[in-house]
Amino acid sequence: MLEPQFSEILKHRIELIQSTLSSKAAEYAKVDRLYNFKRAACILNTTPQKALLGMLMKHIVSVIDLIEGDELPERPLMEEKIGDSINYLILLEAIFREQMGTKTR
Repeated sequence: MLEPQFSEILKHRIELIQSTLSSKAAEYAKVDRLYNFKRAACILNTTPQKALLGMLMKHIVSVIDLIEGDELPERPLMEEKIGDSINYLILLEAIFREQMGTKTR
C-alpha cells in the first residue's frame, strides 16, 4: 500500500475515533468518561481495567471472527469492529493515566 492510501485510512480512522468517543460520552458518561468501567468494577469486585478487559473481549472476538471468516468483511462492519477495539484501548489508557495521576499527587 502506498503512503497516500495509508494516510487516508489513518485520517479516516482518527475522525471515526473522535466522532464515536464523543457521541458515546454523551450517551454513557455525563460527568466521568470512565464511569461505566468503575461501576462495573464495583459490581464485579474488580478493577476498572479488568472490567474494561471483559467488555473489550467481546470486540476482540468480533475482530477474530472477521479475520477467520471465509470472505472479506463489508467495509462498514470492518470499520465498526476494528474501531470498537481501538476505542476500548484508548479508554484503557485513560484508566491507567487517571490512576497514575492519583498515585503521584
